[in-house]
Amino acid sequence: MPPIPLSLSCLIAARDRQSAIITSMEAARAHLLIRGEVQGVFYRAFTRNVAVKLGLSGWVKNLYDGRVEAVFEGDRTLIEKAVQHCRVGPPGAYVNDIEVTWEGYSGQEKGFEIKY
Repeated sequence: MPPIPLSLSCLIAARDRQSAIITSMEAARAHLLIRGEVQGVFYRAFTRNVAVKLGLSGWVKNLYDGRVEAVFEGDRTLIEKAVQHCRVGPPGAYVNDIEVTWEGYSGQEKGFEIKY
């Protein structure tokens, strides 16, 4: 077998490293229901900013009963960080409780949006 040209071997090594990074990430999906003083305090914008900074996909929206609902998709460790930020919320918010349901990663979410 002829030797692999250096540039091709570098590409293969880079691909293998990228594959290792992807496989070491535990892809997950979390569905959150947030209770407390979380509407009218920019909670949805705060949540979107947290998700974008962490590179997560999903959405957030207000519910008619005063709760906020959110879905995060991405690396489980990063989702856990996002949930911790959501427990604090923006200035003016008071979070009583967050119900987190872990689901299988779907890959359907593209970017992060505020739903109305």
